[in-house]
Amino acid sequence: MPGPSGGTSSDNAANVNAAGQPVKGGTLKLIGSGDVDHLDTASGYYTATYTLERAFTRQLFTYPASTDPTKSTTIVADLATEIPTTANQGISADGLTYTVHLRSDAMWDTSPARPVTAQDEVLGMKRLCNPTPNAVGAPGYYEGVIAGFQQYCDAFAKVSPTIPAIKAFIQSHDISGIKAVDATTVQFTLVKKANDFLNILAMPFSSPAPAEYLNYLPDDANFRSHTISDGPYAITSYTANQSIKLDRNPAWTKASDPVRDAYVDHITITEGQDEGPVQQQLQAGTADMQWDTTVPTASVPALKATKDPRLGVYPSGSTNPFLVFNEQSPNNQGALGKVAVRQALEYAIDKVAIGQIYGGPTLNTPLGQAIPPGSLGYEKFDPYATPGSKGDPAKCKSMLAAAGYPNGLVLKDLARNAGKHPAVAQSVQADLKACGVTTQIVPVSQGDYYGKYLNLPSAAKAGNWDITEPGWVPDWFGNNGRANLEPLFDGRNYGPGSTDWGDYDSPAFNALLDQAMTAPDQATAESLWHQADQQVMKDAAIVPFETQNDAMYRSTRVHNAIFELFSQNYDVTEVWLSPSS
Repeated sequence: MPGPSGGTSSDNAANVNAAGQPVKGGTLKLIGSGDVDHLDTASGYYTATYTLERAFTRQLFTYPASTDPTKSTTIVADLATEIPTTANQGISADGLTYTVHLRSDAMWDTSPARPVTAQDEVLGMKRLCNPTPNAVGAPGYYEGVIAGFQQYCDAFAKVSPTIPAIKAFIQSHDISGIKAVDATTVQFTLVKKANDFLNILAMPFSSPAPAEYLNYLPDDANFRSHTISDGPYAITSYTANQSIKLDRNPAWTKASDPVRDAYVDHITITEGQDEGPVQQQLQAGTADMQWDTTVPTASVPALKATKDPRLGVYPSGSTNPFLVFNEQSPNNQGALGKVAVRQALEYAIDKVAIGQIYGGPTLNTPLGQAIPPGSLGYEKFDPYATPGSKGDPAKCKSMLAAAGYPNGLVLKDLARNAGKHPAVAQSVQADLKACGVTTQIVPVSQGDYYGKYLNLPSAAKAGNWDITEPGWVPDWFGNNGRANLEPLFDGRNYGPGSTDWGDYDSPAFNALLDQAMTAPDQATAESLWHQADQQVMKDAAIVPFETQNDAMYRSTRVHNAIFELFSQNYDVTEVWLSPSS
């Protein structure tokens, strides 16, 4: 599958050869706008968070840093000793049992340091469906796949969200399909075959957890001050919405980690800066990498024209941004719960104008569907096409009137207050105004956007927002049909932490989803994923805007900058710095 890979103006291999051999040491300085959504691997579900998780967490399986798109989307062993197959008896003949052997030399940075065990992996999985708002972001990956997971989660949901109650439940209840055979062997039993199960185990959600985490509420402020690392770096300082510092984890060794090289000694993340000042500092060399921003649109043409080697342009494989309807909002007498209303609003948006905010047509392509190019099941279609993708306000207005709203609507647009997001909200506001719809922009911080608003059903049900413009990067690439549609549109998993933000729930879609996930071959699966995509758009669950190329920038002293698909950033564990730093 062609996925996001190397940049147009930076050759990582050439950088290494030109600059010499990798150098260890130094402090890598990231700078950006907002905070993580969560620090807890049980709930972290944001590209910037993934940048951090790459440094301080490990999973049974992961993806290697590589400019080769095939290698970068192919699972490798991380904490596991090898990839389980039927040949090595890691996968049973019926495809329902996976046996994974853990490395014995991976360690937690506890005092004293101790090995990461199969019991830690079981605990990590048992923490996922906790009864706090910081539960797993995509429960369907687990509840519909691992035996006993749904029943365990159903019971866990009834537990009081307190430390003693959560701890008691976890210690007294098991998931039938997850078992620690011994200290270095964990076994998973599936409800049905899932040829992407290793991809699911490679998600940071699936990380092991140390026993100490039972002493905190998942991802609360106290937890964030007591993270424990099994990766090459440990978080040594965290100040919400301001800064994060990581230092080397003394318990980590390169011999224990086949994936991460960890060249720098320290990583600092400074927040509170918009993309303009971020770019200035990167060009001046007072900072090294972007944290959660991209190159300002106005800066891209000059950087490309001068062939600045510090600029990299990468296909992201994303649907970013797009508009989500809050289908359960009580505002406007529940208008957004009506398909005809949502279909009318599909015609309002000037997608070319949105693209200009992100650098214009050389970086962005208008999109008419939920599955982006480069993902399994992509087949181009646009059921709400407008002339030149610039919107058709007259058609929107007439369809709204036919749906029973001749005087339009008043919608609350939840918008992040940094980066390009305010401009996106303003562009949407202008488009909807032409359609007879008034929007009230509700600004929130990047850190709060997902964690305190979109992931909380109570905020949606209260009508705190009607529309919003998030983005979506598939949770993995390659064999990734499930990773685009299941988390965004499977209403059966709606609840705290869910990424089905608008509470879309369609029996017709769910049936196609289930068929696609259990299809006997990839060709059949691709056809079913496409049909599921068509159903989403028929129901107008979202308004897709565009698929992007990401314009990234780094300081002169940064070498071996390998774009990491899942974080949409350079892999901080592979970067090394010029000796003069």
